[in-house]
Amino acid sequence: MTDKNSSSSTTHFGYQQVGVEEKARKVAEVFHSVADKYDVMNDLMSLGVHRLWKRYAIELSGVRRGQRVLDLAGGTGDLASRFARMVGPEGEVVLSDINPSMLARGRERLTDAGIAGNVDYVLADAQQLPFPDNHFDCITIAFGLRNVTDKDAALASMYRVLKPGGRALVLEFSKPQVPGLKPVYDLYSFSILPALGKLVAGDSASYRYLAESIRMHPDQETLKAMMETAGFERCEYFNLSGGIVALHRGYKF
Repeated sequence: MTDKNSSSSTTHFGYQQVGVEEKARKVAEVFHSVADKYDVMNDLMSLGVHRLWKRYAIELSGVRRGQRVLDLAGGTGDLASRFARMVGPEGEVVLSDINPSMLARGRERLTDAGIAGNVDYVLADAQQLPFPDNHFDCITIAFGLRNVTDKDAALASMYRVLKPGGRALVLEFSKPQVPGLKPVYDLYSFSILPALGKLVAGDSASYRYLAESIRMHPDQETLKAMMETAGFERCEYFNLSGGIVALHRGYKF
């Protein structure tokens, strides 16, 4: 499954249909706009729960000392900072993002935290990763896959650069599974979230797009099937917060 229309070079940007190249530009504009307030908004939007979701992903990553980790769409470095401490000086973490504003913010945060020496920063498109085959022990992408135009290409690229025996983790908003949760979640997403974005970040449109992009993202079973198609084995997912978020994990053998 890809986002792209098979009969034309269009794809979705939230609920809109746009050209493939236009989507990349529009997504870049969203994250340029929200970069400075990204961390504050994450805490406000999730009431801080995003930190627990990311902690769970880190726990299930199995990352050990001396390993090489790629954090895709790594944004402001929440996962990369933890991984840098876990792999130690003999390991390596690559913090990668397609958006220069987000990558710069991540570098700034990690530098301010005194994390240096085992972290590299790479501006890269997840659909065409600029790394050798069989290179990383673990690859993570947290709340970034839904913004990728061709998700199949990104998953295939992740599989290519993962070492045999390595694992990939996709942490992403998904489809609520608890009865009665969806209408409440929709009300929050389309009414409260844009208003919060306008109040704190001065940008309601970007946060409306984020809410729409979540609704257009594949559900849990569909994403699992997409990972299997890309070559990942032993794929599984874990619903968090009633399925509002799901953590998918797959291995390369």
